[in-house]
Amino acid sequence: VVEQVIRPTGLIDPEVLVRPTTGQIDDLLAEIRIRVSRNERVLVTTLTKRMAEELSTYFAESAVKAEYLHSEVDTLRRVELLRELRLGSFDVLVGINLLREGLDLPEVSLVAILDADKEGFLRSARSLIQTIGRAARNVSGQVIMYADNMTDSMKQAIDETSRRRAKQVAYNQERGLDPQPLRKKIADITDVLARESADTAALMQDIAESARVAPRKRSGQEGAAGQLQALIEELGAQMHSAASELNFELAARMRDEISDLKKELRAMISATGGR
Repeated sequence: VVEQVIRPTGLIDPEVLVRPTTGQIDDLLAEIRIRVSRNERVLVTTLTKRMAEELSTYFAESAVKAEYLHSEVDTLRRVELLRELRLGSFDVLVGINLLREGLDLPEVSLVAILDADKEGFLRSARSLIQTIGRAARNVSGQVIMYADNMTDSMKQAIDETSRRRAKQVAYNQERGLDPQPLRKKIADITDVLARESADTAALMQDIAESARVAPRKRSGQEGAAGQLQALIEELGAQMHSAASELNFELAARMRDEISDLKKELRAMISATGGR
């Protein structure tokens, strides 16, 4: 079994640094200014809502363009904030549990983890590895953990990242590969999801209209069409749920699946004399 560590772009896992909490905000601000001067973005993860709010305010007072992504922000606004971050409308995104798998932000070169040594779900080895991964899409990716102690979770996450990084560097050196930046199109996923939902609504309306005009005509395939309809609606709900959790890769896969199912349903309607 080949472990999926090597990336076709030659990108390597980020360097992970651990720094003391004393003076952490000023240290972080200096690091942010370096990234802003290079037109790169920064993610900052905190453990509490209060800390996230205070940080956002402090950054604003320090002339740093920052936004705070919190649980009260609705789905579409969450998605728009990520798009605005990529576009450079602001430079720093602060949040609590925003750095999960599926969040693909190639412009982010620094991820800062505050209170990295506070054991718990958000600072478990798995969560830390996922968070570190948010800086793995950028050639200059770096992670700074602010902590006064080295927890087992921190050690596991750092060791795993170092192991992967060493493998990736060796692979690149053997083949003379230079890591290439990801150039992902900044699509407005809110538009994509809205278009998909509108198309689904139009299709369901067509089906309802066909059933009203010729209720007995398609009775033979009614069961199969009904099952397809239910599946499309269920997947649509799951697609929006995935997007609300910022898992855009999963949302995109579901959108493709919905599109295929709708083609099948349209063919079925057409074959039975519907629209």
